[in-house]
Amino acid sequence: MKTKYSDLIATTRQAFASGVTRDIEFRKCQLKALYRFLVDNESLIVSALNEDLRKPSFETRMAEIDFCLNDILGQLFNIDKYVSRKTVPKTLVTIADNPFILPEPYGLVLIIGAWNYPIQVTLSPLIGAIAAGNVVFVKPSELSPMTAKLFHELLPKYLDNRCFHIVLGDAEDTKQLLTEQFDYIFFTGSNRVGRIVHQSAAQHLTPATLELGGKSPLYIDDSLPDMEMGWRRILWAKMINAGQTCVAPDYILCTASVQKTLIPIATKILKQFFGDNPKESPDFGRIVSDRHFERLEKLLSTSGKAVIGGDIDLTDRYISPTILFDVEPTDSIMQEEIFGPILPVIVVKDVTEAIDFVNKREKPLTLYIFSTQQQVIDKFLKETSSGSICVNDAMIQLTIDSLPFGGVGNSGIGAYHGMYSFETFSHQKSVLIRGFNPFLEWVGSKRYPPYSDNRLKRLLRLLRKRRSIIPENIMYYIVFILGFITCFLYNQFE
Repeated sequence: MKTKYSDLIATTRQAFASGVTRDIEFRKCQLKALYRFLVDNESLIVSALNEDLRKPSFETRMAEIDFCLNDILGQLFNIDKYVSRKTVPKTLVTIADNPFILPEPYGLVLIIGAWNYPIQVTLSPLIGAIAAGNVVFVKPSELSPMTAKLFHELLPKYLDNRCFHIVLGDAEDTKQLLTEQFDYIFFTGSNRVGRIVHQSAAQHLTPATLELGGKSPLYIDDSLPDMEMGWRRILWAKMINAGQTCVAPDYILCTASVQKTLIPIATKILKQFFGDNPKESPDFGRIVSDRHFERLEKLLSTSGKAVIGGDIDLTDRYISPTILFDVEPTDSIMQEEIFGPILPVIVVKDVTEAIDFVNKREKPLTLYIFSTQQQVIDKFLKETSSGSICVNDAMIQLTIDSLPFGGVGNSGIGAYHGMYSFETFSHQKSVLIRGFNPFLEWVGSKRYPPYSDNRLKRLLRLLRKRRSIIPENIMYYIVFILGFITCFLYNQFE
């Protein structure tokens, strides 16, 4: 079925077929242009995110603009290494051959961005796709309309218009795009929509990365030398972007004794962060839409007891930083990712009960442990599964681009950041270049008919995996000499 995007997709495929994006200098040029876009338009980006999310300028510059600038620099610093051939170990049979892995671009990539960090989660995949040599369609989220408009109006002035396109629209436009055949799809968003994207990709057997989310638990015990420092890190991670962060701590697991310390400490910290009235603070954002606000309001009214916060204002889409006690595992707030500034606390007896609580639920995108007891940390590492684990801080693991970022199970498929972004958007093509060494041909001749049990026995013995006690470079010369001897004997007795 032809859509309004079909013709543009066809011409973009032609651009890829021309080979322009395979040129490394072209990729570098586009990455540098994207860098200039972020630098040149910083004030416009800050303004757009403030309109979309009331996002503070500090958060936009730190978690959106500078994050992407560093991402670009990382690709520029390493792209020559990333695109190079990767040699692989050889066997006795392939010792004189040249096996290697050659990264190549998939081709036409579709990136579907999210609204909560509309610069970071849209441009960071684009950076990886450009570095890997692809052509790209970018669909920003319609829930952050000012940022999407900024992309649409300004990015074409920086990037090659043959190869990179910004597509605006709503859910119906995304649905149309997904009927088209892409070579790779990268989606960031909810689990519900992620399933739809995955099903659409499967129609064309298109590989996809799904960055989803879920309820990321946080376990804290009383071993911390400074409880206030621990809670400050936790509350910062929970309240940044008004809690609308996929790796924000979703709920707390702690003992009753730890819970008792929370109210006075959290009250002090939140006042330091946002003053007596967070609603008036320039450093506290808003919920993205009325629909999302109403969902959070319903969760708040049907779950636990607000011991801190709980104030709401629909006209301003404001929900104050809120902490809930007396939360039951069956409460509505424990049935879905919160994605707002509401922090439920679940009381558990000990670390074993906490791990059991986590393991009875879907695998989270990330899991947080606040403890100085190594046996507690090791127990979580060994007995739980999650996209990532961060110990004694929160969200910081996201900034380390030498670590892959992605989920597992219900929290996502695939990973990116740094080298992993390049690899996500690259097909790792296996290549074997074989010569005509006479000795190796004599060895390989055992595979040819007429077959016999004796031939099979010799062939399997040669193919058997074994540890080499002779260095590969020396083995190569041995094979070369054996080849020379084989050739000599063949000529002597022919």
